[in-house]
Amino acid sequence: MPTPKRTLHHLQEPPVVVDSRNHLGSYLRTVRKDQGIRIDDAAGLFGVSVDMLSRAENTKGTVRLDKLLAILDGLGLAMVVGPKSVMHRFVEGMEVARDERV
Repeated sequence: MPTPKRTLHHLQEPPVVVDSRNHLGSYLRTVRKDQGIRIDDAAGLFGVSVDMLSRAENTKGTVRLDKLLAILDGLGLAMVVGPKSVMHRFVEGMEVARDERV
């Protein structure tokens, strides 16, 4: 199994507020592909089945929380939960700070 190429392109961006299953799935797929990991290799590295990872990325069927957390961890991501208003303000504040540095 190849060693994953850990780029930080998406991880340097401000966190995203996931507001739908489709948004989460496409974000997971984008991060995995950005890291140069094939889906079968990623599943093996993360300790989930290819079917489970595919369901998470394509938002088909159900995905247990423990499996989702394993996928997030394997991609170097974390889940943060809080009030929507606080999360949106937090992300917007990070975007403003990033824009001011550019």
